[in-house]
Amino acid sequence: MTGATGPAPTEDADQLAHWIRLAQVRGVGPETARKLLARFGLPANVFAADIHALGEVVSQRIAQALLTSPDDVARAQIDLTLQWASAPGNRILTLADTDYPPNLLHTADPPLMLYVKGRSELLSRPALAVVGSRNATAQGIANAEKFSEALSLAGWTIVSGLALGIDTAAHEGALRHADQGGSTVAVIGTGIDIVYPARNRALAHQIAAAGCIVSEYPLGMPAISANFPRRNRIISGLSRGVLVIEAAAESGSLITARMAAEQGRDVFAIPGSIHSPLAKGCHQLIKQGAKLVESAQDILEEYGHDHPDAHIAGSGSAGNDIIGEPSTDPLLKLLGFDPVDIETLAQRAGQDIASLHVQLLTLELQGWVERLPGEVYRRLR
Repeated sequence: MTGATGPAPTEDADQLAHWIRLAQVRGVGPETARKLLARFGLPANVFAADIHALGEVVSQRIAQALLTSPDDVARAQIDLTLQWASAPGNRILTLADTDYPPNLLHTADPPLMLYVKGRSELLSRPALAVVGSRNATAQGIANAEKFSEALSLAGWTIVSGLALGIDTAAHEGALRHADQGGSTVAVIGTGIDIVYPARNRALAHQIAAAGCIVSEYPLGMPAISANFPRRNRIISGLSRGVLVIEAAAESGSLITARMAAEQGRDVFAIPGSIHSPLAKGCHQLIKQGAKLVESAQDILEEYGHDHPDAHIAGSGSAGNDIIGEPSTDPLLKLLGFDPVDIETLAQRAGQDIASLHVQLLTLELQGWVERLPGEVYRRLR
């Protein structure tokens, strides 16, 4: 199956080449591929079948495409993929592979192949997904980090999507104690040889070393918007449950939650202020039956895990180390945890806006206050 200048394939590589070729055939998506495999067995048998037998499963157009030899471009892609798979730390898992993650295998739409970079064994370990807004608040970032850190220390692999915001914080929190067994899986919507977004390149290298990165898309696949909702079924499919941290009413995180529910997974959501647009999605999920959680311990108790106190110190309502000691600053008491504009706060405090700016800046630098767009502030702890 390799080109004239490539090395002679081993038997395993030759079988893998057939899987890659099947995934390349125009008109053959995961559902059609599964029908063909159910009828003929391995991809090699599909390509060895005659057009009449293939026509019993697929259209004549697809049957003819299956019997047409790969062109030079397709052969080059097959060679490139085999070369990638032979590199240390890289692996391709097919539906026929005994190491294909069982949780994902038993979903309605398992990928034909998984490109895996890093510790592929993590895909079969108990996992929880943590997802949320790309435009997360400072509190949302802190929640994602602390929940993921606590859950990872408890033995759960944290699955997320390598996006900015909540995903990034979830991966970073899970890796904080990698030397103690903390682990994470990043499911991406591009080819596995592409890092998207580019600013997460350093994080992707960390995940590949201590966790693993997964994609169903072929090498070189760019960031296409339609790919990301589809990859969400893998995030939920690998996981026992999905935790949503900050999500707008129309959010990709809600797609993940919906897929999780369809797959029979648990859905957890952290509530927020009724005034926050990023709490709307979580509140919507809770109304629909998602479990409201205020701490990582709430999730662990759901699964009957005994979580050592040393590991959950700071996993309270967003982690006690985030909440800290109550402050006696009267401005914080006036501010409260709901967003408030600077003019309203000035009226409450009986101070001029210039004086308030100085105090709020100090509190912001100390991590007590978050500044939101439009001269709006809220208390964090």
